[in-house]
Amino acid sequence: MSLELIGRVVQLGQRQTGQGKNGTWIRQDLIIETEDQFPKKVCLSCWGDKAEEATTFKPGERVKASINVESREYNGRWYTDIKPWKFDRIGATDMPADPLPPASDYGVDSGFESEDGDLPF
Repeated sequence: MSLELIGRVVQLGQRQTGQGKNGTWIRQDLIIETEDQFPKKVCLSCWGDKAEEATTFKPGERVKASINVESREYNGRWYTDIKPWKFDRIGATDMPADPLPPASDYGVDSGFESEDGDLPF
């Protein structure tokens, strides 16, 4: 099952490292707050290269995370992880800074200023 979560970064959680049978592993928690009518805080468990990517986010930054939700049983209790497999930054960088460049960029005189810099009115 693959889902998407959109929200603002609240904080970086705990970072953990260790040794496993496949070598060194890294886990970084990233807490975001959803933008729903009733916002919820969600802890994303980022592993490997996603753990490194998670450290690049700043509090308040908007992100879209493509996630997998997984549960496992241990000693009669169930544990659920939310693991992102893709991040997209959302914000001012996604939109053009100036949707229409000034007319002077096209070699057109706007007619609002004379050559000596005075306005015509």
